[in-house]
Amino acid sequence: MRRMKHNVNTTANAAAVTVAVLYVICRLAVSLFPGLSMTVAQSWFHGIELGQISDWNLSVESFVLGLFSTTAAAWITGYLFASLYNRLLKK
Repeated sequence: MRRMKHNVNTTANAAAVTVAVLYVICRLAVSLFPGLSMTVAQSWFHGIELGQISDWNLSVESFVLGLFSTTAAAWITGYLFASLYNRLLKK
């Protein structure tokens, strides 16, 4: 069986674009369905009462910072994943 290596930059770019799209969809969901979004977010954090911590911040600045930071984190994660995958593939 032939195993294919990942192109590190392509994998990183794909991860970044995927997360950016999901971030925008999530932002729309929070805007349109804040109650449901809070319930889902709370379920992801093992039931922590998030409503008592803070309210949604839907400012443009918050959106841009979140979009940039999650996209950058996804790119780094994709790059590291592909690099490690290729290194482990050699063993």
